[in-house]
Amino acid sequence: MAGTIRVEVVYALPEKQKLIAVEVPEGASMLEAVTASGIAEHFEGLDPAGVSMGVFGKVEPNPAGRTLAEGERVELYRPLKADPKSARRARARRASQD
Repeated sequence: MAGTIRVEVVYALPEKQKLIAVEVPEGASMLEAVTASGIAEHFEGLDPAGVSMGVFGKVEPNPAGRTLAEGERVELYRPLKADPKSARRARARRASQD
C-alpha cells in the first residue's frame, strides 16, 4: 500500500492569499493535489484546470502528468493583465515626461 506525502497548494490575489497544506497519496499529480486541497472554494471563479501551475516558481506545462514529491509547493498562477514589455515601456515614457 502506498503512503502519503504532504504538499502545499497556494494561490494569491492582490487582496487575498491562501496556502493550504494537504496530504495526498504518493504518486499524486499537481492537479490531484489542487483538487484535494479545495482551494477553488476560497476564490470565486477560480478554475484549477484553466490556470497555469508550477512548483516553486517553475511553470509546469502538464500539471496532470507531473508527480509531486514530499514538501513541494504547488502554485496556481493568475494570467497577466498586461504585457510586461509594454508596461515597462509605458512606465519609462511616463518617467521621462516628469
